[in-house]
Amino acid sequence: QVQLVESGGGLVQAGGSLRLSCAASGRTFSNYHMGWFRQAPGKEREFAAAISWSGDRTYYAESVKGRFTISRDNAKNTVYLQMNSLTPDDTAVYYCGAAFRLRAVSTREVEYAYWGQGTQVTVSS
Repeated sequence: QVQLVESGGGLVQAGGSLRLSCAASGRTFSNYHMGWFRQAPGKEREFAAAISWSGDRTYYAESVKGRFTISRDNAKNTVYLQMNSLTPDDTAVYYCGAAFRLRAVSTREVEYAYWGQGTQVTVSS
C-alpha cells in the first residue's frame, strides 16, 4: 500500500501561483510513476501532469502545458505541481496518484493504483 497526502491548495486570484505537494509513505516511492489529476465541479476527473519514477520524463495536458510544472524529490518521497498563471478554469480538486513503474507513464486514471484524498484549488476572477 502507498499512502498519499496532498497539500498546498487554497484560494488564489487569477494570474497567481500555487505549489501543490503530495507526500508518499508506505512503499518505496521510486517504484512509482506519479501523476496529478483534477476534478472540477460537475465534471469527470481529468489528467493534468505525470512524471516518471526517475523524474526524467514529464507529461502534461494541453490545457496546462507551459503553466504547470511537475517535479519530484525521491529522497523526500514527494511530488510537486507548480501552477502558474492560474485561471478560473483551473478551479478543481487536485489529486495525486501513484502508478507502478513496470508500466509506461500513463495519462489514464485507470493506470494509477493509489490516490490521495485531494486538495481544493480555487481561482477567483
